[in-house]
Amino acid sequence: MPPDTPAGRTEQLGRHAAALLGFSIPISVALDNILLVLVAVLWLAGGDFKRKFADIAASPVALAALALFAMMAAGVLYGSRYPGDALRFLAKYADLLFIPIFITLFRDARVRELALRWFCAAMVLTFVVAELRILGLLIDNPVLPRGLGFTGGAFKLSITHGLLAAFAAFLFALLAQREPHWPQRALFAALALVAVKNVFLVSISRTAYLVLTLLALYYFFIQFGKRGLGIACVVMAALFAGAYGGSEAFRERVGTVVAETGEWRSQWPSRESVTVRQEWYRYSLDIVLDHPLLGAGTGSFPRAYAERAKGANTPLTPNPHNEYLLIAVQTGLVGLALLLHLFWQQLRLSARLATPIETHLVRGLVITMAVGCVFNSLLLDHTEGLLYAWFTGLLYGGLRSPSG
Repeated sequence: MPPDTPAGRTEQLGRHAAALLGFSIPISVALDNILLVLVAVLWLAGGDFKRKFADIAASPVALAALALFAMMAAGVLYGSRYPGDALRFLAKYADLLFIPIFITLFRDARVRELALRWFCAAMVLTFVVAELRILGLLIDNPVLPRGLGFTGGAFKLSITHGLLAAFAAFLFALLAQREPHWPQRALFAALALVAVKNVFLVSISRTAYLVLTLLALYYFFIQFGKRGLGIACVVMAALFAGAYGGSEAFRERVGTVVAETGEWRSQWPSRESVTVRQEWYRYSLDIVLDHPLLGAGTGSFPRAYAERAKGANTPLTPNPHNEYLLIAVQTGLVGLALLLHLFWQQLRLSARLATPIETHLVRGLVITMAVGCVFNSLLLDHTEGLLYAWFTGLLYGGLRSPSG
């Protein structure tokens, strides 16, 4: 579409609004929502739907995302739930609808590069704010979330900050590898190390520790082949040893996992996180077994769990902190298969992306989400779910045709 026409200018504005989400996602939920509305309005106002729908139809990733959302939408038509939960839960998965929109907006390589720069800028700001906060220079700042104490993050709480930092470390390492000039390469390498420091010494997220370890294994593998796996193990062992020796918070988190897992008994539930999660998983699996094919309906989890755990000495929860179980409870094995199909399509098509860095980034994104979803309901969480949708659309905007 010619950029000097009204529709062309609207399209350009939509692309830049989509790119700017890279800056807002790590920082502001309010700005995210404003930009999402703007992106949707500009996408509709831009017209050219024949081309847009053709792009979507040609993208297996876009179709897989739409299929998963369609299943979640169908899930509101059956099952029982507390009033309002059907639409409340469905709205949480609306980010999936933006994947096809982002794919059509990120066709231009220059816009994709701009979007990555916005995300990098947001993460640099995040690290600066986190450091200032730890130094006690941002106490009672109304812009930052409450309850962080001296660990956690900058604009987000601990788990989210840790996952953002882990993925940013991977991104900065890839950018350092791509950069031909040594000053810029050194800068990106330094930022990668700062991100790693944030995972271990700022965040107290055990999910982020695991995600970073797997991303490091993959990064060193693409750098050095099978030898890289050994190098990664040595590097991560050194980092874990250093963090364990130098950070009381890190020692406590590791010690808690070992102690709680060893003490767990299904008949002796505790309110500690690891033990309670095991209880959540057990009762959630029971619900899945009761409704194996299509689940208990979208938004059904809070009520179904409360009924299943009635009389048990375990805290109730609005979600099981496991996206696979949450999807399966709501939409059964069909919904779970559609989620895994989406991840598989991303991995299957990753080699056809526009550049090597985009190929590696989407694989890192799937690693981050696939692992994170074992311990958290990431698609239900605003920042993580939108980050996944945004990066998926960004990277698959550059998908080449099979003959390309």
